Amino acid sequence: MTAFVVTGTDTGIGKTVFAAALTGALAAHYWKPVQSGLEDGADADTVATLSGVARDLILPEAYRLTQPLSPHRAAELDGLMIDPARLALPPQRPLVVEGAGGALVPITRSTTYADVFAWWNLPVIVVARTGLGTINHSLLTIEALRARGITVHGLAFVGDANDDNEATIAAMGDVRRLGRLPLLPALTRDSLASAFAAAFDLAAFA
Repeated sequence: MTAFVVTGTDTGIGKTVFAAALTGALAAHYWKPVQSGLEDGADADTVATLSGVARDLILPEAYRLTQPLSPHRAAELDGLMIDPARLALPPQRPLVVEGAGGALVPITRSTTYADVFAWWNLPVIVVARTGLGTINHSLLTIEALRARGITVHGLAFVGDANDDNEATIAAMGDVRRLGRLPLLPALTRDSLASAFAAAFDLAAFA
């Protein structure tokens, strides 16, 4: 059954919002294996609010780290070392798994998220900005994933329309453009669901 990993080209680009929209559209389970930073709430809480799925579909994190830093460093500051073996995929399906930041964010000082994605062997959706700099960041992310034998399911853009940037990345990266979430003036469960339905074909995630 359906399972996807959602990663980004950078941090703070709308990855969690897209993951929430996809989780809601698929009525999927959601899992963020490592949460870094708790002061502003966990991403799982955001997804629970915006997706509309039942709370029992939001799976608990393997690690909850207090500092909003790369997981490897946040764990060190909390006196922990992340054990990748604890990041084995849960069996629930359908499933949306969200990484942290970009694909090469380190989980430990010798393991990146991309290394774990390769172990999971799930298709990866890359969430990208639409503005200046996104071509470079997106193509680098696609290359890093494919270098590890990871299937790139497609690109999900977040931001104002920029057809040339989106088309250039899709063509040069030889990857499907899944759609684009606009920046919503009022981000709510209903507005997000409506924007996702208008911008994405659910059959692309079957």
